[in-house]
Amino acid sequence: MSISFNHTIVAAKDSEASARFFIELAEAHPIESWGPFTNVQLDDGVMLQFAEPPIDFPPQHYAFLIDDAHFERIYVRIQDRGIEHWADPQRTRPGEPNTEHGGRGVYLLDPAGHFIEFITRPYL
Repeated sequence: MSISFNHTIVAAKDSEASARFFIELAEAHPIESWGPFTNVQLDDGVMLQFAEPPIDFPPQHYAFLIDDAHFERIYVRIQDRGIEHWADPQRTRPGEPNTEHGGRGVYLLDPAGHFIEFITRPYL
């Protein structure tokens, strides 16, 4: 078997809100949850397990590669919901997507304050 990414635990302030964010905005799939985890699954089978640690945690960066049609659906939801977003990770270009690397991309914050990036073309 070759190596592939299976799952990660994502620190959340409210695990249900974070899971709902990915389900409603990014079309992740709700799946069975257990223990301290609220789980969702991406189309490629990767599982995100949201958990509420008893400590403060620094924001992380999570980038998701999606196709153009999926990006368009997500971006419409971002605009319709008035979600603050940027074309760049430094947040100097608010309210717009970027067209770098031959595709489109957008940055925003999830309910826990993590930096979320949706891109339509890989960087390499």
